[in-house]
Amino acid sequence: MQISIPQENSTPSTTQKSTLPIIIQGGMGAGVSSWQLANAVSRTGQLGVVSGTALDEILSRRLQMGDPGGHMRRALDAFPIPAMAERVRNKYFIEGGKDERAPFLVNPSLVKDNPPALVELCIVANFVEVWLAREGHNNPVGINYLEKIQMAHLPCIYGAMLAGVEYVLMGAGIPLKIPGVLDKLALNEPVEYELHIIGAQPGDDNMMRFNPREYVGESMPPLTRPKFLAIISSNTLAVTMLKRANGKVDGLIVEMQTAGGHNAPPRGKMQLSERGEPIYGERDTVDLVKMAELGAPFWLAGGYGHPDKVREALEVGAAGVQVGTAFAFADESGLRLDYKQRLMQKAIAGEADVFTDPLASPTGFPFKVALLEGTASDAKVISARPRICDLGYLREAYRTPEGTVGYRCASEPVTLYVSKGGTAEDAQGRKCVCNGLLANIGLQQHRNGGREEQGLITAGDDLTTVPDFLPPGATHYSAEDVISALMAHVEVAV
Repeated sequence: MQISIPQENSTPSTTQKSTLPIIIQGGMGAGVSSWQLANAVSRTGQLGVVSGTALDEILSRRLQMGDPGGHMRRALDAFPIPAMAERVRNKYFIEGGKDERAPFLVNPSLVKDNPPALVELCIVANFVEVWLAREGHNNPVGINYLEKIQMAHLPCIYGAMLAGVEYVLMGAGIPLKIPGVLDKLALNEPVEYELHIIGAQPGDDNMMRFNPREYVGESMPPLTRPKFLAIISSNTLAVTMLKRANGKVDGLIVEMQTAGGHNAPPRGKMQLSERGEPIYGERDTVDLVKMAELGAPFWLAGGYGHPDKVREALEVGAAGVQVGTAFAFADESGLRLDYKQRLMQKAIAGEADVFTDPLASPTGFPFKVALLEGTASDAKVISARPRICDLGYLREAYRTPEGTVGYRCASEPVTLYVSKGGTAEDAQGRKCVCNGLLANIGLQQHRNGGREEQGLITAGDDLTTVPDFLPPGATHYSAEDVISALMAHVEVAV
């Protein structure tokens, strides 16, 4: 996405006096925006954000690895329903950790109506990540979800709210019904959320339901309703969220196509460059004058991880910026150290390269991939990997001929995908994003024959500039270094 910046601004100012954060740390990948990173960012007074993706699987794998440092168990001890936390601990924790080459126990994939044990894991896992991010300070913490991963929304959000999350951020879809969910969950009331089912017919029951009291009892006091920030990519979507949402939208994050992870596809027919990347045009431009006229706080994301861009965002009326890639390479992020070091070396040498892959993600959304030999961005690695879908976060729900709900993924074995109504054409070029993202944070699955999953690293186009955050003579940097650099041209009024 491109932006249209007003040519004139009567009184540009970089002095801010607001309770809103100027810097929002991006909710990157599964576990890259870790509790350690969010904690470090929030301690500076800006908004630290944990990724809400796959936290159920992440918690279970951390416990199977023996919970080094005891952090997961410390958070479990703080969970308000001790018996629920104990069930999770007893099922997954391995004293001293599993054998390094042994496979992880894999949880059942999420479905429309999840079994109670999986619902409990989702509640507890989201509580743990947010609780740790909030530990030791009193500043706000947020959590980021993908609307497309619908089958986990209700218990996951509730778990984060039990831990006192102050912001919920959501994109990769149109989350019109999330504000109303937040309102009801704050009162511990039953909620429902419509699951998008391909081929659904009138009269089908497409609703997912969650009653908090079935899990926490009747005596849970009201919770704080977090602020809701919708991640959008166009003026039209901004208006839609503000006018049609079933509750308050507290702000907007305007994400450009240079941001890492999943990108909104170009409007109109998909056209590719000579390199094979989606081409964005005039229809993908965001008019920031009109955005400001909507009256809601907004933050600019994608290409704004620079001090000058922070100042520019404030001058055009934004409350601030959301920054991902710079934080992904900070010491506190969950990205594997070897991946950080190798990509940093490439960036320093001017060799870092990010490819916007129109096929990699089974969702059909373009997905930004940092190219690195030996990872799932490497054609040799992908050609040697059997197509396996055993996590299923990005599966799509569809109506079977019998009228039930089925699940399929364009990254699963092609014959299996086709047998479920998919097409061989749609399966071509797809990668297993789920396993790749867990491998990015050192939780890679080990397979038969000694094979292990390799990472699929996502980064924004700003990957080339991450060396700018290195202190003189240093080879790595902290989250605080990023905040200090980004705020260099901003004067905060007291």
